[in-house]
Amino acid sequence: MRRNAATSVHALFQLLYILTVLYYAAMTDMTSYPRTRLRRSRTTSWSRNLVRENMLSAADFIWPLFIVDGEGIEEPVDSLPGVSRWSVDGIVARAKEARDLGIPCVALFPNTQPEKRSDTGAEALNPDNLMCRAVKAIKDALGDDIGVLTDVALDPYTSHGQDGLLDDSGYVENDRTLDMLVKQALNQANAGADIIAPSDMMDGRVGAIRDALERAHHHNVQIMAYSAKYASAFYGPFRDAVGSGGLLKGDKKTYQMDPANGDEALREIAMDIAEGADSVMVKPGLAYLDIIYRAKSEFNVPVFAYQVSGEYALVKAGAAAGVGDHDALMLEKLAAFKRAGCRGILTYFAAEAARLLQQ
Repeated sequence: MRRNAATSVHALFQLLYILTVLYYAAMTDMTSYPRTRLRRSRTTSWSRNLVRENMLSAADFIWPLFIVDGEGIEEPVDSLPGVSRWSVDGIVARAKEARDLGIPCVALFPNTQPEKRSDTGAEALNPDNLMCRAVKAIKDALGDDIGVLTDVALDPYTSHGQDGLLDDSGYVENDRTLDMLVKQALNQANAGADIIAPSDMMDGRVGAIRDALERAHHHNVQIMAYSAKYASAFYGPFRDAVGSGGLLKGDKKTYQMDPANGDEALREIAMDIAEGADSVMVKPGLAYLDIIYRAKSEFNVPVFAYQVSGEYALVKAGAAAGVGDHDALMLEKLAAFKRAGCRGILTYFAAEAARLLQQ
């Protein structure tokens, strides 16, 4: 009887297998050409719009802006066509422009005067520095109509161009730098910053800043952590814009990530979330779409990308050289970030793209 039962079970499994094969064969036949023509939904513009998986809008952008001292000043950045440094009054005008275009947030980066830079970056703690004056001016003019994101790192304030404090051998000291970063973050929060964005890549800085913000009753100030910031070759024009490029001694490979590493990025992101980050950033963007996708898939927090200066400049240079249409190149690259999983994008194209998307 046991043999007969075993034979019956075996026969049943064989029958199920045959039915499964026949089912999938039928399904394959039903979904194959010409029953299925994937081009049908691409035939017209309205249909392509209807089935589009990812949509770009001005609300997806954060606009990086560079600040200089003075009044009524606009200084074009030669290595970033279409980008300028603005005095505080010009920064306020750009913030109003962003608000009117539907861009929800601006990101500020100061070009600190050479005489105010030092080995310790002490100007970062000055409540009347360029960053703080710009934040206050935007908030006085626009209130909560637009968000203000501020960069937390010492490189715009140091005479050596590094993001932290150096020991006698020139190594960037992690723990001694943390104290400066916490004070810098509090200085910016006191000025009215909505989002603190530590870009320094020191270990433990998100937790230290979060604890300090809580103690200071800045409960609603967000932290967008530069969690996966790579030691990239795409940063050159940015360093020109903030005036640190010619000052940099050595490189930043002891704290920014190796471009060859992916798993390490997820460890960095996980640690920053555990320490209190509200959102995380991958920087640069286009060369690291795999990291964006993995971060989006792994963690339940908003993921942002920074389309950095070199990426922006290459589009401008490529379009000028005739390799492709400027607007098409711009929008295709921005759409790639959304497709990879970005909640938003820091991009110098923000105003250009917003205007184009409104047409």
